[in-house]
Amino acid sequence: MLVKTLLAEKSGSVACIPPDAGIDEAAALMAARRIGALLVIDDQGVLTGIIGERDLVRGMAEAGKAVLDKPVSALMTRVLAVSLEDSVDNLMAMMTERRIRHFPVMDRGRLAGIVSIGDVVKHKIAEAESEARALREYIAG
Repeated sequence: MLVKTLLAEKSGSVACIPPDAGIDEAAALMAARRIGALLVIDDQGVLTGIIGERDLVRGMAEAGKAVLDKPVSALMTRVLAVSLEDSVDNLMAMMTERRIRHFPVMDRGRLAGIVSIGDVVKHKIAEAESEARALREYIAG
């Protein structure tokens, strides 16, 4: 199974924020959209990083309320991305090994979307249910 299959099951909307936006803006956008991460896109449209809940928590632990005065670029994580043609198994291994819950997906140098650990889990559950159903039908039939 390929990453592009996961993206096909999602909406095309990707939440982004510029690197000079405030941390308070990032937190408000994540809360409003009920998401755990935002892609950081510069004014040239280039993906420069990702900022997630863990980045916000780490920033609060290090700087307290003063973190709210910082730009997104101060807390964002430099980007690791996967391609549409990467396997879901490879994606899962990278998520586990690097303890990353969100990965941007690139297609020939352009942003194609974002996948989360929730997307992977949802897909794996559906896959297991399908296999179990097929086995029951085989045994019954």
